[in-house]
Amino acid sequence: MQEMVKEISNRKLLVSGMAETLIGSEIIRLAGEINEKIKNGEKIYNLTIGDFDPEIFPIPKELENEIIKAYKEKQTNYPPANGIAELRKAVSHFLNEREGLNYSPEEILIAAGARPLIYTIFQTIVQPDEKVIFPVPSWNNNHYTHLSHAQKIEIKTLAENNFMPAAGDIKPYIKEASLISLCSPLNPTGTAFSEKALADICDIIVEENNRRKENEKPLYLLYDQIYWVLTYGSTKHFDPVSLNPEMRDYTIFVDGMSKAFSATGVRVGWSFGPQRVVDKMKSILSHLGAWAPKAEQVAAAKYLEQKQNVDSYLFNFKNEISKRLNAFYDGFMKLKNEGFKVDAIAPQAAIYLTVQFNLHGMKKENGEVLHDTKETTKYILKEAKVAIVPFYAFGDSAGSAWYRLSVGTCKLEEVEGIIESLRSALKKLES
Repeated sequence: MQEMVKEISNRKLLVSGMAETLIGSEIIRLAGEINEKIKNGEKIYNLTIGDFDPEIFPIPKELENEIIKAYKEKQTNYPPANGIAELRKAVSHFLNEREGLNYSPEEILIAAGARPLIYTIFQTIVQPDEKVIFPVPSWNNNHYTHLSHAQKIEIKTLAENNFMPAAGDIKPYIKEASLISLCSPLNPTGTAFSEKALADICDIIVEENNRRKENEKPLYLLYDQIYWVLTYGSTKHFDPVSLNPEMRDYTIFVDGMSKAFSATGVRVGWSFGPQRVVDKMKSILSHLGAWAPKAEQVAAAKYLEQKQNVDSYLFNFKNEISKRLNAFYDGFMKLKNEGFKVDAIAPQAAIYLTVQFNLHGMKKENGEVLHDTKETTKYILKEAKVAIVPFYAFGDSAGSAWYRLSVGTCKLEEVEGIIESLRSALKKLES
């Protein structure tokens, strides 16, 4: 970040150097452009935003009823800074029952979704100019590092490893870092750590912390598992503390209801980890005021204890998401087998499919060449009416031909038409 500030130092700053050099969310910008086209009457299949269409994927009815009831009961004043006790107890029980993780209510912090929690973790752990390790592509780590005046160490990941980082990728830089930020299942790829891959990373984190002296700050792991309940087929979710109990002192989890219960707008998230860290996060959050609304907290506490209703919702929800992911994957494999320059990684988790359009250098009907990913993205949008997010929006290189396809706003019966639209657009290209 300092280098960027120096670049603009020759002209007068009207805002801080951090703000002047901050890049807005490419995903939100792209989604905004697509929504504007749709408002203007264009028929576009919008597979960009990591959100849900409530008409297709509503929140659980029981949760909705509890939210309405809480508002009628006038639960509209300030909640406690760390979340109401009832919700922290419910989350503690939920984690224990479903993941075997034992965290007391005092080790849990409630906030308005994952974003303020991630920001608070960065602010709690990372001092200016300290280094943060994270893989690319990944969601917003580059921006949170920038907001923290820190330095980034980006680990370039590869398709053959499902875009998941390995211990060997991280180890050369581990002595320099104060925080490692990982996500599994991963946004944007919809892939997840294998047990061995995550265990190996835990081993090198523990090894590094054993090397550091008692008066040195530990190396912490931010572990974002907001999609953890959404795994499919043989994919299993693994967490650092269950694999290596020594990681309990160094792991700060990010979790919540946003993705697991199609509740992105309900804004109930939670973090848990070492109490000394969670207490400091609570202090920072108390100044931000980024609390989950009290009525939603009251409702979430009551809903999470309804085991049968939760199980029923998750079963149906996961089944519907899985159908869409598999339908898109099958469609891309058909296109690939037909000779088109596309590919995809078999769905594992979350609401995303990793797809590839390797169209650089191909010619359109008018003879114009698709020189780069931006031109490819525009072509897919214009000719196929399909909007997806290129991996460079997640910190990957500008030349990457890989994309995130999100199914949260897609009807199952639309998938076949989307594949056919892509087929028609691809047929128009020549090598």
